[in-house]
Amino acid sequence: MREIGIIRRLGNTEEPEIIAAELSAWFRERGIKVVIDQVKPGLDLLIILGGDGTLLHVAGEASRYGIPVVGINLGDLGFLTEVSKDERYEALEAILHNRFAIEHRLLLKTRLISGGRPSDWRMALNDVVISKGNIDRLIQLDSWANDNYITTYRADGLIFSTPTGATAYNLSAGGPIVHPALQSILITPICPFMLDSRPLLVAPETILTARLKDGRRQDVKVLVDGQSAWDIHQDDTIEIQASEYYLKLIASSKKDYFEILRNKLNWGSSIKNGKNPSR
Repeated sequence: MREIGIIRRLGNTEEPEIIAAELSAWFRERGIKVVIDQVKPGLDLLIILGGDGTLLHVAGEASRYGIPVVGINLGDLGFLTEVSKDERYEALEAILHNRFAIEHRLLLKTRLISGGRPSDWRMALNDVVISKGNIDRLIQLDSWANDNYITTYRADGLIFSTPTGATAYNLSAGGPIVHPALQSILITPICPFMLDSRPLLVAPETILTARLKDGRRQDVKVLVDGQSAWDIHQDDTIEIQASEYYLKLIASSKKDYFEILRNKLNWGSSIKNGKNPSR
């Protein structure tokens, strides 16, 4: 390992700066170069100091360059930033000695097609959301999977999610939890008019499109991983598909996916150590 990057969470606390300085000195003692708050080709590792939101901010660039990412959580346990700050040196020692596993997380790419002109692609690790914004009435969205018509959703919006994002907005809207190793795209309506408008899982090869049907509706927006990307108007089309890039996420050796689920979702447990007695 020759050069690594450290991304610090922005905020009012000095903790990310202090830990970044400590880690920089630790790596340099081992002959490894360090860059701060940069994502560039050739990095051997990217360390995120913060929470899941900090990681989401750099996921697209890291995946394009094929840089493995490890998240050190400075707050509550995250779904993506799994390593606690107290475990940071132990986890980094393991990484330096190649004792780690990499999960390849699916990303989405999306673009707006307006007046026949496509925008640049945007990347999403969690989700792409079409939201009605501040308007009072439902919006209508025609939707297709490849060339096959799905339905016209009448709802407050529509979520297109990765398995990684299944525990984010998708879950709040009543969508299913999907294990991140399962390659798929989720479609979940937000507060649909009809109760039979249910979430849908499609294969990752599917090209999804959604078109705003009712042009009287104003303030309809497209959000990519929570960030406003475009305003959408009548007959504008949003295209969503799996990206050709994957996020290389280094998983914690201390916590498995279901332990994180139990912690974040407050699931009760009657088994003290969680061990399978048949193994």
